[in-house]
Amino acid sequence: MKELDLVDGIDPHGITSREKLERCQDILDYSFEDPTLLRSALTHASCASHRLASNERLEFLGDAVLGLVVCDWLFDRYPNYSEGDLTKIKSAIVSRRTCAKAARRLGLDGCLIVGRGVVKNRSFPRSLVSDVFESVIAALYLDGGLEVVRPRIRQWLADELDDVLDTQSAGNHKSSLQQTAQRDHAATPSYQLIRDVGPDHRKAFLVAAVIGEQVFTPAWGSTKKDAEQRAAANALDELRGDEPTFDPETQTLPQRLGQTGTGEPYDTGETSDTGETSDTGDSTDRDHTPKERE
Repeated sequence: MKELDLVDGIDPHGITSREKLERCQDILDYSFEDPTLLRSALTHASCASHRLASNERLEFLGDAVLGLVVCDWLFDRYPNYSEGDLTKIKSAIVSRRTCAKAARRLGLDGCLIVGRGVVKNRSFPRSLVSDVFESVIAALYLDGGLEVVRPRIRQWLADELDDVLDTQSAGNHKSSLQQTAQRDHAATPSYQLIRDVGPDHRKAFLVAAVIGEQVFTPAWGSTKKDAEQRAAANALDELRGDEPTFDPETQTLPQRLGQTGTGEPYDTGETSDTGETSDTGDSTDRDHTPKERE
C-alpha cells in the first residue's frame, strides 16, 4: 500500500499512515479497491502536502451522500410521518454532534492523520471528528457505491436514530400520539375543547383527544396547548390499556393550572349548596361538550 505524502511521515503518536489505513479498513469491514480514497478521507489539511490532498472535498460529497441515505431510510421506515416530522429527525441524525458521536464509537478518530499542531490534547474537536465521518462515507461511496455505504450508515446510526426519536417524543405527548395514530390507525388525532372555566386571568380548559370515532378521557390545563398535551398523554395511556394519567374528576386547581401541590377546588362561580353564587369577578363557565355523532 502506498504511503501517504505526509509532512512528517508519521503522526505525533508514531503510528504510520499504513497502520491507520489498515485499522480503518478493519473498522469499516471493507477493503478498498482504491486505497488512496481512504487515504484522502483520513487526512486533515494540517497534514496534507496541499489542500486538495486533504479530506475537505470528500467531506463535501459525504455530507450529500449521508443526507441521501438518511432521507431514503426515514422515508422507507416511517411511511406515515409528515414531511415536517421527517425533516426534524433527519436534521438531528446528520448533525455534527451525532456524526461525531458515531465516529468516536467506531474509532475513526483514532485513524485520523493530522499535523503535530492539531494534537495537543487526548481528543480531537467534535467538528474535526464529524468531518472525517462524512469524508469516509464519501470514500466508501466512490469506491463501492450506494450498495456498500447504505447498510453501513444504517448500522452506524441505528442507535442515534432511536435516541433522536426518544428525545423528540419525551414530554411531547401530542407528537407521540400523532405518530401512534398514523402508524396504527391511519388517522390524525384532533382535539376537542369540552369546557373552560374561571376568570380570564385564571382560566382552565378541559380538552379531549379524538382519533376517528374514539374520544379519549379529557384533561384540564391552564392553556389549550397544555390541556391538549395532557389529553394526548391520556389517549396514549388508554391505547396502551392503562389508566389515564390525568383524571379530570380528581385534578385539583394547581394540577389544572400546571402547578405543584394539592389544592382547593376550582371556584367556577357556580351556585353552591346554599343557593349562593361564588364571587369570581368575570368568571365564566362554558360547556363545549360535543354533540354525539349521528
